[in-house]
Amino acid sequence: MNFGESRVVSATKIFRDGKTLVHALDNVSLSFSASDFVCLVGPSGCGKSTLLNVLAGFETLDSGEVNAFGTQISGPSIERTMVFQEYALFPWMTVRQNIGYGLLHQKEISSSEKKIIVDSYLKLIELEAFGAKYPHQLSGGMRQRVAIARALAVKPKLLLMDEPFAALDSFTREKMQDELLRILKQEKTAVVFVTHSIEEALKLADLIVVMSPRPGRVVREIRLTTPKPRDLSESLLVEHAKEIRQLLHEQPGPVNGR
Repeated sequence: MNFGESRVVSATKIFRDGKTLVHALDNVSLSFSASDFVCLVGPSGCGKSTLLNVLAGFETLDSGEVNAFGTQISGPSIERTMVFQEYALFPWMTVRQNIGYGLLHQKEISSSEKKIIVDSYLKLIELEAFGAKYPHQLSGGMRQRVAIARALAVKPKLLLMDEPFAALDSFTREKMQDELLRILKQEKTAVVFVTHSIEEALKLADLIVVMSPRPGRVVREIRLTTPKPRDLSESLLVEHAKEIRQLLHEQPGPVNGR
């Protein structure tokens, strides 16, 4: 086993909706390294979020295997943290308390060390002056930066992001994409990122995984080697965008609804 890689092998997941069986994932396989930024792209209902939840340990497979850097995934772990679309911050906690939440039960880290860690992430996300504020006092982009900092503060090996910028306006979304790339330059973690945006995937990803409508299957993997930050008008990226759009348009509709 390669301990530098995470692997999903022949993953199949079926949900029951009343008397209907919903095939969310069908024989999905992929692998990525400890430094990869992976974007899952596909239509709604293709199993992107289900696959993310499997990697997080929130869902179990009906068949197949999934491991993170040599360790089989059997449940949630602080080595794999999630950033959600709607921030999921605790409204009764300050920015500082939210960032430090995952550190609370790590007894091997002293209180003074936890303070240093939180301070470092406040600086990293450029919100040092907002540590005592509450989520409702922040803009959407600021809240999402706090959510990212909270996920990274426990030093995960894998950061899972479920359409984290979808609720933002286009200007803030582009800014947050740049912010994420800036933050990840200083953090050593793999990322699996769910998005509906081809442009977002081309801007962020090292590996784009294109998925089919339900039942979710991998129809193409595209490895990007263009240095970041990227100019999406570059001819190679324009060709990749055309290829992904064509792949998505060629796919049949979902077999069943959920």
